[in-house]
Amino acid sequence: MKVLLIGSGGREHALAWKLAQSPLLTALHAAPGNPGIAEHATIAAIDTADNEAVLSYCRQQAVDFVVIGPEAPLVAGLADMLDDAGIAVFGPSAAAARLEGSKGFTKDICSRYGIPTGAYRRFTSAEPAKAYVRDQGAPIVVKADGLAAGKGVTVAMTLDEALDAIDSCFSGAFGDAGAEVVVEAYLDGEEASFFCLCDGEAALALASAQDHKRVGDGDTGPNTGGMGAYSPAPVMTKDMVERTMREIIEPTIRGMAESGYPFKGVLFAGLMITAKGPELIEYNVRFGDPECQVLMMRLESDLLPLLYASATGGLANATATWRDDAALTVVMASKGYPGPYTKNTPILSLPGEDAGHKIFHAGTALKDGQLVATGGRVLNVTATGPTVGAAKDAAYAALDRVEWDNGFCRRDIGWQAVQRETA
Repeated sequence: MKVLLIGSGGREHALAWKLAQSPLLTALHAAPGNPGIAEHATIAAIDTADNEAVLSYCRQQAVDFVVIGPEAPLVAGLADMLDDAGIAVFGPSAAAARLEGSKGFTKDICSRYGIPTGAYRRFTSAEPAKAYVRDQGAPIVVKADGLAAGKGVTVAMTLDEALDAIDSCFSGAFGDAGAEVVVEAYLDGEEASFFCLCDGEAALALASAQDHKRVGDGDTGPNTGGMGAYSPAPVMTKDMVERTMREIIEPTIRGMAESGYPFKGVLFAGLMITAKGPELIEYNVRFGDPECQVLMMRLESDLLPLLYASATGGLANATATWRDDAALTVVMASKGYPGPYTKNTPILSLPGEDAGHKIFHAGTALKDGQLVATGGRVLNVTATGPTVGAAKDAAYAALDRVEWDNGFCRRDIGWQAVQRETA
């Protein structure tokens, strides 16, 4: 099978690495890719924001299957165009991708189909939103409605924080994504990320993970796209997984189909495990980044037929097997991230890889033969071990051999799981 992978981040490097292991694969292409992805795929020089250019490339190269990594092309309708052209595609339609593209849309789906989530209101101007916040009090959550690269959510512990977040959204800090704001109740509990594949009717549970959104140790500082993750998440017990499927995932799949936009692809549920059980914080319609990296390290099954079944039907008969080992990834980011940072700083050396650890490229390029950092999140140093603590030790041991003066990381990824293991 000839496959085209869309994307250029650490998530896509992990997908490329795993897809390349499939005996069903005859050729792997990627656009725009990165130096890590180039180890596994032929890089296609096409503009992935140009749906027509992607379709043309698929026809020229006789591509059988397209795997879309990031959310922006999905919201922009790339999957619709490929599907209309008869090319199998992993990823939802633009209508179904609103589960990520609009926080308000998702909240409305939850309300309509009885899916547990925090109470909410939607606003298109600042003053009514502020009045609602003053009436509700803090802590409270303020979200830009649209796509904001993981940075449009403020968990406001004070009233002033919430009011400032509303002003930021409506003053254009997140562009069009902040034209509408969702204000919702603060949920108290432990967060977890849960993933499943969907084919429009059936859903296949994959695995869980925990992400670390705050930039600093001890979960301090501003939110980022994610500074590290581990899998599995201990809080996602067998009972909690069953409840999540029954109370959240399955009603969503039914509701989306009944509403006229059946969901195909990967459904990434951001959960809060509260005293009442699992509640939905938000949906994403693609693999998490950096959660995908730890999932791919643990997945024992061939990824390609699972993604193809999601795209074409047949998930009801599919199974996925997982390694017992835990996996943990640490993000190395450019100093200054998530604020302004210097680009094109040299990465002088990366440690050799083995079966226990892998470095996924997230924001790198080659300039005159030199590997350089081009993004905010740059490298994902990922390792496995019999416990989260062992995986953490292996990941940091590899990270400490990276030679990159402008990089930084959190030193406490996996702390909640490690505390459980050592209690």
